[in-house]
Amino acid sequence: MEQHQPDVVLLQETKCDDPTFLGPEGLLDLSDHYEMAHYGRDHWNGVAVLSRVGLSDVQKGFSGINRSPFDEARLISASCQGLRLCSVYVPNGRSLDDPHYRFKLIWLERLRSEVTLSDIQMVAGDFNVAPADQDIYDPVRWRKRTHASGPERDAIRALLDLGLCDVTRSMRPEPGIFTWWSYRPGQFDQNRGLRIDLALCQSSITSSVSDVWIDTKERAGARPSDHAPLVVELDWETASTAT
Repeated sequence: MEQHQPDVVLLQETKCDDPTFLGPEGLLDLSDHYEMAHYGRDHWNGVAVLSRVGLSDVQKGFSGINRSPFDEARLISASCQGLRLCSVYVPNGRSLDDPHYRFKLIWLERLRSEVTLSDIQMVAGDFNVAPADQDIYDPVRWRKRTHASGPERDAIRALLDLGLCDVTRSMRPEPGIFTWWSYRPGQFDQNRGLRIDLALCQSSITSSVSDVWIDTKERAGARPSDHAPLVVELDWETASTAT
């Protein structure tokens, strides 16, 4: 963030509660530069929106009443300089025979309803789904695992059917574009990864997107996340006027 100074940052899996993230001794000493909204309840999950261009109308979680397990800190929405953005951390699913997999599919259905009923222009974050075989280094190996199953991919297509555009795939159609690599030795160096971090934009603002890229330098750094930042470059003024 210090190097690139992005206007807006959407974070996932912060693994802390709100006071830990936002308090005087918070994890990020950025209050002089960014307005911050965080949704976290404990040491699991956690999502945030950080903005240098305004931050208002924050909504934590899905609209309406949220009962367990849908009250987990996995979704936060906010308005930033005329755009409504949503940071999501989709459930992992664990395995195809695990109850958490069914939870993941229902959660994605609820996300589709949220986008349908709200004015969200971009929903982005860790979707824990590789939309197509092209998004996996070895699709045969992953065919019977979570992140690549038919129902999960159908859930992403259902979001796209709302008029959303997967801007990474639109701007980067070539193979080998991934956002996550296992920590196992050689996986990152050999680019044996998955594209599971997505930015889905309403068609009204896709023309404002000038570039999309994966900051693999961060993944190659010291003590990295297993995810690399997904960067979307867009013209804020044009995008906000189009909405």
